[in-house]
Amino acid sequence: MTKASTPKDVYQALLDAYGPRNWWPADTPFEVMLGAILTQNTAWNNVERAIVSLKAVAPLEPERVLNLDEETLQDAIRPSGYFRQKERRLRLLCRYIMEKYDGDIAGMERVDTEALRGELLGLNGIGPETADSILLYALNRPVFVVDSYTVRLMDRLGLLEGSGGYNEVQNLFTESLEPDTAMYNEYHALIVIHGKERCRKRAPLCEGCPLGSVCQARP
Repeated sequence: MTKASTPKDVYQALLDAYGPRNWWPADTPFEVMLGAILTQNTAWNNVERAIVSLKAVAPLEPERVLNLDEETLQDAIRPSGYFRQKERRLRLLCRYIMEKYDGDIAGMERVDTEALRGELLGLNGIGPETADSILLYALNRPVFVVDSYTVRLMDRLGLLEGSGGYNEVQNLFTESLEPDTAMYNEYHALIVIHGKERCRKRAPLCEGCPLGSVCQARP
């Protein structure tokens, strides 16, 4: 591949290597929101099990989830881990949607992105990564999601200039790319698959890496 000196070059190299990822797997925007909370500190396959279990006890609608008793909701999401903590966070999200938007996700879609991001960040247990996942994947806003895979990759490619904080890494992308929701969606998914399959925290698989020729950390 040619030298990947910009985030756009990295995106193209990853897309050529892995192809479209078609992420986030969910039936509705609300299901994406639930998944964004359930995926905190766990693997995605555990989230899938929790979603299936949750669907078995209630339709995935804010009011129906909110009306589940504590034990039922905790048992349903147990596969995702930290189920007591996540049960409280799911209820907080559902209550927010019910009280602020009368249970209608469409109402959220009419709110300015920065204002909506501020509302989400005001909910206990929802940090920048979770809020931005909801904005990008559930509400189709051009907000780049940063996670540990993103920081690791940008650091190894030598594209970070500061401490690698969330805002710094996010700005690296938003200042280099057009605000394109579809690209941001695809890019983040490509970084995740690359981080899982090759650019691992320990024992990365550098041989044959699509970014090997420009990686600053390759032995």
